Amino acid sequence: MSQAVKREGQTFDGASLFVRYVNFVKLPHTLFALPFALLGVLAASFQRAVEWRTVFLVVVAFSAARWVAMGFNRIADRHFDSENPRTRNRELPTGALSVGQAWASVAVAAMIFLWAAGSLNRLCLWLSPVALVWVTGYSMSKRFTWWPHLWLGMGLAIAPVGGFLAVTGRWSEPWWMLIAVTVAVATWVAGFDMFYALPDEAFDRGLGLRSAVVRLGERRAILVAKLLHGVTIPALALFGWAAGFGSWYVAGLVAAAAILAYEHRLVKPGDLSRLDAAFFTMNGVMSVTVFLFALIDRIF
Repeated sequence: MSQAVKREGQTFDGASLFVRYVNFVKLPHTLFALPFALLGVLAASFQRAVEWRTVFLVVVAFSAARWVAMGFNRIADRHFDSENPRTRNRELPTGALSVGQAWASVAVAAMIFLWAAGSLNRLCLWLSPVALVWVTGYSMSKRFTWWPHLWLGMGLAIAPVGGFLAVTGRWSEPWWMLIAVTVAVATWVAGFDMFYALPDEAFDRGLGLRSAVVRLGERRAILVAKLLHGVTIPALALFGWAAGFGSWYVAGLVAAAAILAYEHRLVKPGDLSRLDAAFFTMNGVMSVTVFLFALIDRIF
């Protein structure tokens, strides 16, 4: 099968409307940051008992917000996607979904997000429109900044903060605890998003789109991704210490550091052949690992 018709990674075979919508927003990518939203819930459990209803609403709110962000991104970038060999087989360029269907799903997801946020507490309701503006703004950021990766990172960093606020209804004590987890998730996401941008360097440069890869080139962009990920683990450690996690959480961070180190061994300047494994599999494993060790720490 030629590269021009090759099915994009993390998508499913099938022509049903359900499969087309799942592929439209790459639903498996929810695995990236949902564990961090639940990590925020776990951290909040040191201060207040957590109900299953709250956990359910956090999962719904996060999944809906991610649908809004990804759906809007696909709509905003549909003309670029139609010209890029890597993305021209997505649902909007091929007509598998119409623009109207795409907008309808984004609108429904936005309403679900606002409902879930309002069902949690008043603070989450007040902040929910701000969150939607930020996560949709990422789609336009590559048109005016070289650092859309950090914009995306800050967008996904809303997840653990939102998980914490969903339980407590107030900011953390100490105040810098949520800042630490924001830095951790933002640097983690920005680093792997720079990996994701590597194959599109020539295409983005040709269309005048901006990214750190276009600005710095492949080798220096990979170096910056390493530096960003060098901040991730210490920031997670500060967050865990402030929240009250113990030795199991620390063990999870050691495992996460090993995963990040392995990820960077997969992607080297001049050799992007293993990028898909680094971008999806290892990042999904890392976020789940941190959460599971935190959960074990909280239970035992």
